[in-house]
Amino acid sequence: MLDVRRMLVLRAVVTSGSMTEAATNLGYTPSAVSQQVATLEREAGIPLLERVGRGVRPTAAGRLLTEHAAVISRDLAEAESALAALRTGRTARLTVRYFATAGVALMPPALARLRREHPGVRVDLTLADPEDPLPAVERGEADLAVIVSGGRRPRDGVRLVPLHDDPYRAVLPKGHPLAARRVLDLADLADESWVGTEQAGLCLDVLLDACAAAGFSPRFGVESDDYATAQGFIAAGMGVGLIPRLGLGNRHPGVVVRRVRRPEPIRSIYAAVRETAATGAALRALVDALRAATPE
Repeated sequence: MLDVRRMLVLRAVVTSGSMTEAATNLGYTPSAVSQQVATLEREAGIPLLERVGRGVRPTAAGRLLTEHAAVISRDLAEAESALAALRTGRTARLTVRYFATAGVALMPPALARLRREHPGVRVDLTLADPEDPLPAVERGEADLAVIVSGGRRPRDGVRLVPLHDDPYRAVLPKGHPLAARRVLDLADLADESWVGTEQAGLCLDVLLDACAAAGFSPRFGVESDDYATAQGFIAAGMGVGLIPRLGLGNRHPGVVVRRVRRPEPIRSIYAAVRETAATGAALRALVDALRAATPE
């Protein structure tokens, strides 16, 4: 098998016309250059250079290998340039999974910032709801997933980076007796009929655990598939509910929103990232953009 490095030495000799000048250009000794060419000739099984006066010129085989060495040299330069662009985040392709409210509140401003700062980065987005997006990163199918942590520990090779604490707010129909108060104790809602706002999973566990800490279990009279629908039921007087701040971007005109305490339910949002991702600089830029997208 021909050695690429020796082919590049041969090209230097052919383009310069002498072993001595090639050695000077390469920073080698003339003896080292001569040995490299001799070894390449043994690998090729045919002479590559012939003496002409004090210099050398390529044989037909030497010209052939020199032409291929020129192609290899260009390819190597292009590969190094592409690798540098990838390493510094100028170019990359990121595969991202996210859940619905992150898509509404976080992904658009984050991707807009990423595009401004790193226009060569391409992002492939997939909504994972109602599925958990974390396994896609664990299986190597995604570079980043926006998830609700719930205290989970991912598999080796996946790191969780905190993005936001997303507190839940009490959502009441306008005219409700508790609507006159700015802040509610969670226990104030113990005797109310509730509109379910979360499907079974980590987010529902956050709500149920907070209610248990306040000394009650909520009575769900209506179940809803999403936050907008839940607000419609609440506005119609079907009950009260808790909705995370990120889920209240489009507020129904028939509801009021109040802070909750003692305790305040909070879901923790993280970016799950592959530690071995080759797109490290671009990935870090996207995480920074997601952090900066925290709504007030």
